[in-house]
Amino acid sequence: MKRLKPILTLFTVSGLVFCTCCQNSAEGKKAVTAAPPPIADTTYTLHLSPEEKAAILERPRNRQLQQELDVFYNKQLLRTGFNGGILVAKKGVVLFEQYHGVENPVGKQPITDSSTFQMASVSKTFTAMGILWLMEHEKLKLEDSVQTYIPGFPYKGITIRMLLNHRSGLPNYLYFCGQMVKDNGQFLSNQDVIDLMIKNRPAVHRPPNRGFEYNNTNFMLLGTIIEKASGMKYADFLQQTFFDPIGMGMTFVYNPTAPKLPHQTTSMRGNRMEPDTYFDGVIGDKGIYSSVPDMLKWDQALYSGRLFKQETLDEAYKPYSHERPGIRNYGLGWHLMMHPDGSRIVYHNGWWHGNNLVFTRFVEDTTTIIILGNKYNTGIYHAVAPISEILGHADAAEDGEDATEGTPTTAPDAPITEADTAKNAILTPVPKIPRKKTSTVHHSTHRKPTAKKPVHRSTSTKKKTTAAKRKTTTTKKK
Repeated sequence: MKRLKPILTLFTVSGLVFCTCCQNSAEGKKAVTAAPPPIADTTYTLHLSPEEKAAILERPRNRQLQQELDVFYNKQLLRTGFNGGILVAKKGVVLFEQYHGVENPVGKQPITDSSTFQMASVSKTFTAMGILWLMEHEKLKLEDSVQTYIPGFPYKGITIRMLLNHRSGLPNYLYFCGQMVKDNGQFLSNQDVIDLMIKNRPAVHRPPNRGFEYNNTNFMLLGTIIEKASGMKYADFLQQTFFDPIGMGMTFVYNPTAPKLPHQTTSMRGNRMEPDTYFDGVIGDKGIYSSVPDMLKWDQALYSGRLFKQETLDEAYKPYSHERPGIRNYGLGWHLMMHPDGSRIVYHNGWWHGNNLVFTRFVEDTTTIIILGNKYNTGIYHAVAPISEILGHADAAEDGEDATEGTPTTAPDAPITEADTAKNAILTPVPKIPRKKTSTVHHSTHRKPTAKKPVHRSTSTKKKTTAAKRKTTTTKKK
């Protein structure tokens, strides 16, 4: 093992600082008045010294797991062109951790445990738990309407709970904004998107609470509601409520207009950089950068019993959409796989620009799989099944399910809907290993329409652009 770290630290930020920030919030807002209690280590590692944790790794079964994971990593995952970091842990103890590739294609800085990645839709887990933290501290109620925090919002009958479980029926801002934004050279903010919705009232997809539809608008609105209910900026709230208390020193909310931070990875496709688009100023549904070790701290903090009451976690991990039969479902900010024996996989994956992320949690035995990549590679998602089998979770999928579910067949920059993910083929296959059953999770499609990138084109270049698009389309079909 490369190293063994204590997973979580005690509080580094005092309640006085937190309360002072709250007192400076705008008049009339509900200010957060208390910081969360200190975060302890997990129940499994609280009383273990580094030597005792090292002894756990020396157990024959864990040594075997490390060897099998190492073979999979070197013989299969690296062959997909993997560029990023991977960590596998059980009961808070890291069994396997490796890093490969570069943070950006220019400087060639190698990826390490300090490298931070755009977490894309995995950011939704922080937004969701931020809302639930405010609920626990009586700053909001899940049955509150959106209008309680966003006056003038034109869609009636939608509650905070419906935003959390993707049952609002709202249109996806990634698709309707491109038809309404006049100056694509500017980064949109949450308020910009809300103003567009108030002014133009894009059509809803269905009435509220009539069915599940994965939708980034929901979590954009939740990011704004966090600000309204807490009286703090979204980034400040997460920093003081989660990042600092848990010891997530490398984690932050992205600001596309701020200078790039050290070890902040660049999104890539092949060997070229993927530029930001005007959607990168929107937060709540994406926009958090984190490192592999920090994500393990986030995972373990949710087991500690110090951030949330158990009944709050039970609410977050409860399935809310039963229109389609099967084990897959969605809770409050978390994808779920619910098995007949009562076992659960709680997870959220992400995809934004060239970033592909996996954050999978087997909550019954606290097994965790974290794979973060900044170079477009769908092999990251396919890696979950064989890794799960190695860890003893080969029965964590329905019979007949395909481990490649959730891989897009459309062009990488084309809009992809949740419905598309049920019938897609492999773009970057992972070599198969023999297994009876597999654990399968699909990634969250958090894409943007290519045609709406913030690029100013003169009239004289339109023909060239059209020809280039035709050429690109032909190439993709091949």
